[in-house]
Amino acid sequence: MSASDLWTRDMLAPVGRLPTEQVRQLSESADFGTTVTEHMVMLNWSAEQGWHDGIVCPFGDLTINPVMSGLHNGQVVFEGLKVFRQSDGGLAGFRVVDHSRRLAASAHRLALPALPEDLFIASISELLQVDERWIPNGEDRSLYVRPTIFGTESTLALRPARTCTYLLLAFPTSAFFGQKAGSIAVWATTDYSRAAPGGTGEAKCAGNYAAGFIAQQQALAHDCQQVLWLDAAEKRWIEEMGGMNVFWMDAGALVTPPLSGTLLRGITRDSILALAARMGIPVEQRRVSLGEFCQRVAAGKITEVFACGTAAVIAPIGRIATTDGDLSIGGGPVTTRLRKVLTDIQYGRAADTEGWMFPFRW
Repeated sequence: MSASDLWTRDMLAPVGRLPTEQVRQLSESADFGTTVTEHMVMLNWSAEQGWHDGIVCPFGDLTINPVMSGLHNGQVVFEGLKVFRQSDGGLAGFRVVDHSRRLAASAHRLALPALPEDLFIASISELLQVDERWIPNGEDRSLYVRPTIFGTESTLALRPARTCTYLLLAFPTSAFFGQKAGSIAVWATTDYSRAAPGGTGEAKCAGNYAAGFIAQQQALAHDCQQVLWLDAAEKRWIEEMGGMNVFWMDAGALVTPPLSGTLLRGITRDSILALAARMGIPVEQRRVSLGEFCQRVAAGKITEVFACGTAAVIAPIGRIATTDGDLSIGGGPVTTRLRKVLTDIQYGRAADTEGWMFPFRW
Protein backbone atom coordinates (compact mmCIF):
# COMPACT_ATOMS: atom_id res chain seq x y z
CA MET A 1 0.00 0.00 0.00
CA SER A 2 1.35 3.42 -0.94
CA ALA A 3 1.44 6.31 1.49
CA SER A 4 -1.30 8.10 -0.44
CA ASP A 5 -3.66 5.08 -0.15
CA LEU A 6 -3.37 4.84 3.62
CA TRP A 7 -5.44 7.83 4.70
CA THR A 8 -9.12 8.38 5.31
CA ARG A 9 -10.82 11.65 6.18
CA ASP A 10 -14.20 10.28 7.13
CA MET A 11 -14.15 12.12 10.45
CA LEU A 12 -13.36 15.56 9.05
CA ALA A 13 -16.00 17.94 10.34
CA PRO A 14 -16.41 21.32 8.59
CA VAL A 15 -19.01 22.26 11.21
CA GLY A 16 -17.53 24.11 14.18
CA ARG A 17 -14.31 25.25 12.48
CA LEU A 18 -12.94 28.41 14.04
CA PRO A 19 -13.52 31.66 12.14
CA THR A 20 -10.62 32.64 9.88
CA GLU A 21 -9.90 35.85 11.78
CA GLN A 22 -9.67 33.96 15.09
CA VAL A 23 -7.26 31.47 13.52
CA ARG A 24 -5.13 34.33 12.23
CA GLN A 25 -4.98 35.99 15.63
CA LEU A 26 -4.11 32.75 17.40
CA SER A 27 -1.46 31.76 14.87
CA GLU A 28 0.22 35.16 15.13
CA SER A 29 0.22 35.36 18.94
CA ALA A 30 0.44 31.83 20.40
CA ASP A 31 3.44 31.03 22.58
CA PHE A 32 5.37 27.81 22.09
CA GLY A 33 3.27 24.67 22.54
CA THR A 34 0.11 26.40 23.81
CA THR A 35 -2.25 26.35 20.82
CA VAL A 36 -2.92 23.26 18.73
CA THR A 37 -4.42 23.32 15.24
CA GLU A 38 -7.87 21.90 14.48
CA HIS A 39 -6.82 18.47 13.19
CA MET A 40 -4.47 15.62 13.91
CA VAL A 41 -3.19 12.51 12.16
CA MET A 42 -3.17 8.99 13.58
CA LEU A 43 -1.75 5.67 12.38
CA ASN A 44 -1.89 2.28 14.05
CA TRP A 45 0.72 -0.47 14.02
CA SER A 46 0.63 -4.13 14.93
CA ALA A 47 3.12 -6.92 14.54
CA GLU A 48 0.71 -8.67 12.15
CA GLN A 49 -0.41 -5.74 9.98
CA GLY A 50 2.40 -3.23 10.19
CA TRP A 51 1.30 0.40 9.82
CA HIS A 52 -2.37 0.72 8.90
CA ASP A 53 -5.62 2.67 9.33
CA GLY A 54 -4.25 6.15 8.82
CA ILE A 55 -6.77 8.87 9.56
CA VAL A 56 -6.93 12.67 9.52
CA CYS A 57 -9.48 13.75 12.10
CA PRO A 58 -10.50 16.73 14.22
CA PHE A 59 -8.24 17.35 17.21
CA GLY A 60 -9.70 15.82 20.34
CA ASP A 61 -9.13 13.64 23.37
CA LEU A 62 -7.80 10.11 23.01
CA THR A 63 -9.46 7.09 24.57
CA ILE A 64 -6.85 4.78 26.09
CA ASN A 65 -6.91 1.58 28.08
CA PRO A 66 -5.66 2.21 31.64
CA VAL A 67 -3.24 -0.71 31.20
CA MET A 68 -1.71 0.80 28.04
CA SER A 69 1.94 -0.23 27.95
CA GLY A 70 3.22 3.19 26.91
CA LEU A 71 1.67 4.67 30.05
CA HIS A 72 3.30 2.14 32.39
CA ASN A 73 6.52 1.13 30.63
CA GLY A 74 7.37 4.50 29.08
CA GLN A 75 7.60 3.40 25.45
CA VAL A 76 7.17 6.88 23.99
CA VAL A 77 9.35 8.72 21.47
CA PHE A 78 8.70 11.93 19.60
CA GLU A 79 10.15 14.52 17.24
CA GLY A 80 9.83 18.26 16.76
CA LEU A 81 10.23 20.02 13.42
CA LYS A 82 9.04 23.23 11.83
CA VAL A 83 7.17 24.24 8.70
CA PHE A 84 7.75 27.80 7.50
CA ARG A 85 5.72 30.15 5.36
CA GLN A 86 8.11 31.07 2.56
CA SER A 87 8.74 34.53 1.19
CA ASP A 88 6.76 33.54 -1.94
CA GLY A 89 3.80 32.28 0.12
CA GLY A 90 4.62 28.58 -0.22
CA LEU A 91 5.26 26.07 2.55
CA ALA A 92 8.49 24.28 3.37
CA GLY A 93 9.68 22.10 6.23
CA PHE A 94 13.21 22.31 7.59
CA ARG A 95 15.26 19.10 7.21
CA VAL A 96 12.17 16.90 7.21
CA VAL A 97 14.00 13.75 6.12
CA ASP A 98 16.57 14.17 8.90
CA HIS A 99 13.79 14.44 11.47
CA SER A 100 12.21 11.29 10.04
CA ARG A 101 15.49 9.42 10.41
CA ARG A 102 16.01 10.66 13.96
CA LEU A 103 12.50 9.54 14.94
CA ALA A 104 13.30 6.12 13.50
CA ALA A 105 16.55 5.98 15.51
CA SER A 106 14.72 6.95 18.71
CA ALA A 107 12.06 4.32 18.03
CA HIS A 108 14.76 1.68 17.51
CA ARG A 109 16.37 2.56 20.85
CA LEU A 110 13.06 2.05 22.69
CA ALA A 111 12.13 -1.08 20.72
CA LEU A 112 9.28 0.66 18.91
CA PRO A 113 8.52 0.24 15.20
CA ALA A 114 10.03 2.86 12.93
CA LEU A 115 7.66 4.85 10.75
CA PRO A 116 8.83 4.64 7.10
CA GLU A 117 10.07 7.90 5.65
CA ASP A 118 7.34 8.11 3.02
CA LEU A 119 4.63 7.74 5.67
CA PHE A 120 6.31 10.36 7.87
CA ILE A 121 6.32 12.89 5.03
CA ALA A 122 2.83 11.95 3.89
CA SER A 123 1.42 12.39 7.40
CA ILE A 124 2.74 15.96 7.57
CA SER A 125 1.41 16.72 4.10
CA GLU A 126 -2.03 15.39 5.03
CA LEU A 127 -2.17 17.56 8.14
CA LEU A 128 -0.96 20.67 6.33
CA GLN A 129 -3.63 20.28 3.67
CA VAL A 130 -6.45 20.61 6.22
CA ASP A 131 -4.73 23.08 8.57
CA GLU A 132 -2.75 25.26 6.16
CA ARG A 133 -4.50 28.39 7.37
CA TRP A 134 -2.86 27.92 10.78
CA ILE A 135 0.65 28.43 9.39
CA PRO A 136 1.59 31.96 10.51
CA ASN A 137 3.38 34.72 8.69
CA GLY A 138 6.09 36.89 10.15
CA GLU A 139 9.56 36.69 11.61
CA ASP A 140 9.99 34.09 14.38
CA ARG A 141 6.60 32.52 13.55
CA SER A 142 6.22 28.99 12.21
CA LEU A 143 4.22 25.80 12.57
CA TYR A 144 5.81 23.42 15.07
CA VAL A 145 5.00 19.81 14.16
CA ARG A 146 5.08 17.09 16.84
CA PRO A 147 5.14 13.42 15.68
CA THR A 148 4.88 10.86 18.52
CA ILE A 149 4.99 7.05 18.64
CA PHE A 150 3.80 5.21 21.75
CA GLY A 151 3.01 1.66 22.80
CA THR A 152 -0.72 0.94 23.10
CA GLU A 153 -0.91 -2.75 23.95
CA SER A 154 -3.01 -3.40 27.07
CA THR A 155 -0.46 -5.24 29.17
CA LEU A 156 1.98 -4.75 32.02
CA ALA A 157 4.34 -7.31 30.53
CA LEU A 158 7.94 -6.08 30.54
CA ARG A 159 8.50 -6.39 26.82
CA PRO A 160 8.02 -4.22 23.72
CA ALA A 161 4.40 -3.40 22.94
CA ARG A 162 2.84 -5.44 20.14
CA THR A 163 0.56 -2.58 19.12
CA CYS A 164 1.51 1.08 18.76
CA THR A 165 0.08 4.39 17.60
CA TYR A 166 1.62 7.26 15.67
CA LEU A 167 0.13 10.66 16.46
CA LEU A 168 0.87 13.92 14.64
CA LEU A 169 -0.05 17.33 16.06
CA ALA A 170 0.81 20.87 14.99
CA PHE A 171 1.14 24.15 16.89
CA PRO A 172 1.51 27.70 15.51
CA THR A 173 4.34 29.14 17.52
CA SER A 174 7.02 31.70 18.14
CA ALA A 175 10.57 30.82 19.17
CA PHE A 176 10.85 28.74 22.37
CA PHE A 177 11.93 31.68 24.52
CA GLY A 178 9.52 34.13 22.88
CA GLN A 179 10.00 36.80 20.26
CA LYS A 180 11.67 39.34 22.57
CA ALA A 181 13.43 37.09 25.08
CA GLY A 182 16.90 38.55 24.56
CA SER A 183 19.64 36.55 26.23
CA ILE A 184 18.77 33.72 28.60
CA ALA A 185 20.28 32.46 31.86
CA VAL A 186 21.20 28.82 32.57
CA TRP A 187 21.90 26.82 35.75
CA ALA A 188 24.81 24.34 35.75
CA THR A 189 23.49 21.48 37.89
CA THR A 190 25.80 19.14 39.79
CA ASP A 191 23.00 17.30 41.60
CA TYR A 192 21.32 15.53 38.71
CA SER A 193 22.28 13.90 35.40
CA ARG A 194 20.43 13.87 32.12
CA ALA A 195 21.95 10.77 30.52
CA ALA A 196 24.68 8.17 30.95
CA PRO A 197 26.73 6.17 28.40
CA GLY A 198 24.63 3.32 27.05
CA GLY A 199 21.40 5.04 28.14
CA THR A 200 18.79 6.91 26.14
CA GLY A 201 20.48 10.30 25.92
CA GLU A 202 20.75 10.07 22.15
CA ALA A 203 17.06 9.21 21.78
CA LYS A 204 14.26 11.76 21.85
CA CYS A 205 12.11 9.91 24.37
CA ALA A 206 9.61 11.18 26.92
CA GLY A 207 11.48 9.91 29.99
CA ASN A 208 14.54 12.04 29.23
CA TYR A 209 12.51 15.19 29.65
CA ALA A 210 10.54 14.13 32.72
CA ALA A 211 13.80 13.21 34.46
CA GLY A 212 15.08 16.73 33.86
CA PHE A 213 12.17 18.61 35.39
CA ILE A 214 13.56 18.58 38.93
CA ALA A 215 16.77 20.22 37.73
CA GLN A 216 14.64 22.68 35.77
CA GLN A 217 12.95 23.61 39.04
CA GLN A 218 16.41 24.28 40.48
CA ALA A 219 17.15 26.51 37.50
CA LEU A 220 13.99 28.54 38.04
CA ALA A 221 14.92 28.96 41.72
CA HIS A 222 18.20 30.54 40.53
CA ASP A 223 16.30 32.82 38.12
CA CYS A 224 17.40 30.77 35.11
CA GLN A 225 15.33 29.53 32.18
CA GLN A 226 17.31 26.39 31.38
CA VAL A 227 19.65 23.72 32.78
CA LEU A 228 23.23 23.19 31.63
CA TRP A 229 23.88 19.46 31.98
CA LEU A 230 27.23 17.96 32.93
CA ASP A 231 28.33 14.38 32.33
CA ALA A 232 26.89 11.67 34.60
CA ALA A 233 30.18 10.03 35.60
CA GLU A 234 32.27 12.95 36.85
CA LYS A 235 29.79 15.87 36.91
CA ARG A 236 32.55 17.78 35.20
CA TRP A 237 32.21 17.89 31.43
CA ILE A 238 29.72 20.19 29.71
CA GLU A 239 27.27 18.21 27.57
CA GLU A 240 24.11 20.07 26.55
CA MET A 241 21.07 21.93 27.84
CA GLY A 242 17.54 20.84 28.61
CA GLY A 243 16.28 20.07 25.12
CA MET A 244 19.02 22.03 23.32
CA ASN A 245 22.65 21.88 22.30
CA VAL A 246 25.17 24.53 23.31
CA PHE A 247 27.96 26.42 21.46
CA TRP A 248 30.45 29.10 22.41
CA MET A 249 33.08 31.26 20.76
CA ASP A 250 36.51 30.60 22.26
CA ALA A 251 39.52 32.54 20.95
CA GLY A 252 37.94 32.83 17.52
CA ALA A 253 36.76 29.24 17.20
CA LEU A 254 33.22 27.91 17.53
CA VAL A 255 33.24 25.12 20.12
CA THR A 256 30.60 22.51 21.01
CA PRO A 257 30.75 19.24 22.99
CA PRO A 258 31.20 16.17 20.78
CA LEU A 259 28.48 13.60 20.24
CA SER A 260 29.24 10.70 22.55
CA GLY A 261 26.04 8.68 22.80
CA THR A 262 24.66 10.81 25.65
CA LEU A 263 23.81 13.90 23.56
CA LEU A 264 20.87 14.24 21.23
CA ARG A 265 21.98 14.53 17.62
CA GLY A 266 20.65 18.03 17.23
CA ILE A 267 19.56 18.86 13.70
CA THR A 268 19.98 22.58 14.36
CA ARG A 269 23.39 21.74 15.88
CA ASP A 270 24.38 19.95 12.68
CA SER A 271 23.10 22.85 10.59
CA ILE A 272 25.19 25.35 12.58
CA LEU A 273 28.31 23.25 12.10
CA ALA A 274 27.72 23.23 8.34
CA LEU A 275 26.95 26.97 8.18
CA ALA A 276 29.98 27.88 10.29
CA ALA A 277 32.26 25.91 7.98
CA ARG A 278 30.70 27.65 4.96
CA MET A 279 31.21 31.04 6.63
CA GLY A 280 34.88 30.34 7.35
CA ILE A 281 34.46 30.08 11.13
CA PRO A 282 36.85 27.51 12.69
CA VAL A 283 34.87 24.76 14.44
CA GLU A 284 35.97 22.46 17.27
CA GLN A 285 34.04 19.55 18.73
CA ARG A 286 35.79 18.71 22.00
CA ARG A 287 35.21 17.99 25.66
CA VAL A 288 35.41 21.04 27.91
CA SER A 289 35.04 20.94 31.68
CA LEU A 290 32.90 23.46 33.50
CA GLY A 291 36.01 24.58 35.37
CA GLU A 292 37.95 25.27 32.17
CA PHE A 293 34.92 27.00 30.68
CA CYS A 294 34.61 29.35 33.68
CA GLN A 295 38.32 30.16 33.61
CA ARG A 296 38.20 31.05 29.92
CA VAL A 297 35.13 33.23 30.39
CA ALA A 298 36.91 35.07 33.22
CA ALA A 299 39.99 35.48 31.03
CA GLY A 300 37.95 36.94 28.18
CA LYS A 301 38.71 34.01 25.85
CA ILE A 302 35.07 32.89 25.62
CA THR A 303 33.18 35.86 24.25
CA GLU A 304 29.71 34.54 23.38
CA VAL A 305 27.61 31.49 24.21
CA PHE A 306 24.34 30.32 22.69
CA ALA A 307 21.82 27.52 22.86
CA CYS A 308 20.32 26.00 19.74
CA GLY A 309 17.50 23.65 18.82
CA THR A 310 14.43 23.32 16.63
CA ALA A 311 12.23 25.18 19.09
CA ALA A 312 14.79 27.72 20.30
CA VAL A 313 16.53 28.25 16.91
CA ILE A 314 19.58 30.15 18.26
CA ALA A 315 19.29 31.88 21.64
CA PRO A 316 22.19 33.84 23.20
CA ILE A 317 23.15 32.97 26.78
CA GLY A 318 23.94 35.99 28.93
CA ARG A 319 24.41 34.38 32.34
CA ILE A 320 25.56 31.00 33.64
CA ALA A 321 24.83 30.32 37.30
CA THR A 322 26.97 27.77 39.16
CA THR A 323 27.42 26.70 42.76
CA ASP A 324 30.57 28.87 42.82
CA GLY A 325 28.89 32.00 41.49
CA ASP A 326 27.60 33.54 38.28
CA LEU A 327 29.28 34.22 34.96
CA SER A 328 28.17 37.04 32.68
CA ILE A 329 28.66 36.81 28.94
CA GLY A 330 27.66 39.44 26.43
CA GLY A 331 25.99 38.83 23.10
CA GLY A 332 28.12 38.61 20.01
CA PRO A 333 28.28 39.04 16.25
CA VAL A 334 28.78 35.34 15.46
CA THR A 335 25.57 34.36 17.27
CA THR A 336 23.65 37.10 15.47
CA ARG A 337 25.12 36.25 12.08
CA LEU A 338 24.50 32.51 12.38
CA ARG A 339 20.90 33.06 13.42
CA LYS A 340 20.28 35.38 10.47
CA VAL A 341 21.84 33.03 7.94
CA LEU A 342 19.85 30.07 9.30
CA THR A 343 16.49 31.85 9.48
CA ASP A 344 16.96 33.42 6.04
CA ILE A 345 17.20 29.88 4.64
CA GLN A 346 14.21 28.65 6.65
CA TYR A 347 11.93 31.48 5.51
CA GLY A 348 13.06 31.33 1.89
CA ARG A 349 14.85 34.69 1.94
CA ALA A 350 18.18 33.11 0.96
CA ALA A 351 19.21 30.35 -1.40
CA ASP A 352 18.95 26.87 0.09
CA THR A 353 22.32 25.66 -1.12
CA GLU A 354 22.34 22.77 1.38
CA GLY A 355 19.00 21.36 0.19
CA TRP A 356 17.51 21.56 3.68
CA MET A 357 14.04 22.89 2.85
CA PHE A 358 11.32 20.39 1.88
CA PRO A 359 8.51 22.02 -0.13
CA PHE A 360 4.97 20.82 0.54
CA ARG A 361 2.71 21.01 -2.51
CA TRP A 362 -0.58 19.39 -3.42
